Amino acid sequence: MRLKGRKGNVPEGGNMKGFFQWFKSSSKMKRWMFLILIGIILACYGLARILVMDVISFETVAQVVAIFVVGFLAIVIGLVFLNKRTLEVLIEASDERMENNKNVNMNSLIFNKTVYDKGPNIVVIGGGTGLNTVLSGLKNYTNNLTAIVTVSDYGEGISNSRKELQTLPLDDIKDSIVSLASKEGEIDKLFNYEFKTGKLKGLNFSDIYFLAMQGANGNFEDSIIKSNEVLNMIGKVIPVTLDEMKIVAELANGYIVEEKSRIPEVVTDKLTKINRITVNPTNCRPTPGVVEAIKNADCIVIGPGSLYTNVIPPLLINGVAKAIKESTAIKVYVCNIMTEPGQTDNYSVSDHINAITEHCGTGVFDYCIYDTGEIIPEFIKKYNFEGQDLVEQDVDKVKGIKFLQRNLSMVKDDFIRHDPSLVASSIIELICDDLRYQDKQNDPQFLMLNNKLREEKRINKIKKKTEKKERKIAEGKLGKHDRGLKSKSKFSTKYSDRIASIREADAKAERKKKQRTTKSRNKETSNNVNIDVAKTTRSKSQRGRPTKKKATAKRFADNKSTNVKKKSREEIRAEMLKQLENSKLNDRK
Repeated sequence: MRLKGRKGNVPEGGNMKGFFQWFKSSSKMKRWMFLILIGIILACYGLARILVMDVISFETVAQVVAIFVVGFLAIVIGLVFLNKRTLEVLIEASDERMENNKNVNMNSLIFNKTVYDKGPNIVVIGGGTGLNTVLSGLKNYTNNLTAIVTVSDYGEGISNSRKELQTLPLDDIKDSIVSLASKEGEIDKLFNYEFKTGKLKGLNFSDIYFLAMQGANGNFEDSIIKSNEVLNMIGKVIPVTLDEMKIVAELANGYIVEEKSRIPEVVTDKLTKINRITVNPTNCRPTPGVVEAIKNADCIVIGPGSLYTNVIPPLLINGVAKAIKESTAIKVYVCNIMTEPGQTDNYSVSDHINAITEHCGTGVFDYCIYDTGEIIPEFIKKYNFEGQDLVEQDVDKVKGIKFLQRNLSMVKDDFIRHDPSLVASSIIELICDDLRYQDKQNDPQFLMLNNKLREEKRINKIKKKTEKKERKIAEGKLGKHDRGLKSKSKFSTKYSDRIASIREADAKAERKKKQRTTKSRNKETSNNVNIDVAKTTRSKSQRGRPTKKKATAKRFADNKSTNVKKKSREEIRAEMLKQLENSKLNDRK
């Protein structure tokens, strides 16, 4: 027999299988069920004692009441925690944030889930990896996110997929959509997939998708807006303009570069710097919805990213900078951590701010968040070889802006990057401080942000400890007796990476020293062996070939003994001859 459900025919055993899921150890239900059972047994035992009791005494009544009360409390506690755990299981099953994070506090999730759509309205302006980093972090705090993306690759190198499909340059928009997707990893794989066989060989899925969406919705603008719903995105993505826009750089030596991709190369070859950036045509219109999003924003974030090709260009579109200046939102600029060759060589924090001010005027942002610069020197040296360095923190040279120094950096695959969670938490702290200043501590938005902020800090702390521990275990630097340690000193926590790198450098130096010592010892040993071999060979040759004096003495002795031997033989022969002659004479006689 089969039961018909929403998704078709479901086997009868399917419901039983789902029922037994509640009794798995991972569900953490059995403990509370067991507690309720114990409570029922105690309560029933207390009632039974009263019913069968013949003589009632004070001590007996006290025992029965105590047993009943304990049983009743066990039932109440078990029911409360059983219901709480049931709600947690539902949250775990429905909230995507739980998939890759096992340290999330359920209390915050249960609360946040109801007010997520009431989070602050945040607009992020820019392009490239910097924009996507900010979006990845902020989507954990609010659903009201708008990414205003630079589209400036017109006339640049076109991929075979774009040539074949005649699509617009949508790489930055695609990356922003991926960053805001609830299933970020899966969407990233899908959008960057390139077909290998058949008629679609060489085509990119994202180009096919945008072309199909544009055909289905009639225009490019609607296709992007509809993608927010189709892909289940957190927030929305809007291109800053739909007009074909090129970035033109005017260098300090008067040279004009009209190709965005060649700007760093020409600046480096000409040994000059960028004097000014313009967009061509100069009368580019903003996409419908851009100005409205800026006006309705609670917070506007600019950067980080390539200063002259991703941060400044969207501010030069007609009406964008004006809308930002007129907005009452909190305006934040997130400064770069490292300089960029061919764009911001030897730039400091003040140079970044002055460049934006020279292009757009004052009032574009009120706050500047910059990194502490506490990065392991070994990683900075790798950047120095490529002409990059830390952005100098000369914040005293700029007036009229509030500076916030925060730990924003992380090292990922040996590259120094902005940490999405740290950047997002720094921005959310600003929003919370502003709400606190307005005496809105009881506002649902403030409660949600403040609660989430504390929870994210706790989770990041746990994650960092876990990652360091796993890394040390993988490298074999952590002994078995150290694996159970739960806490470290503040100094150790702050400088553990630096200490590890110093220890590694010392270990390398020690190994090299041992190798040199071993080599010198081997050399000495080989020299000694050669000397011994030479002596042995010489002694053997001396024994086989005596010296001149010894040879002369030996020859003299040999001659002497030879003469003695010769004389004795002659005498013997003479004696024998005499004897023969005597015998012959005797015979004759």
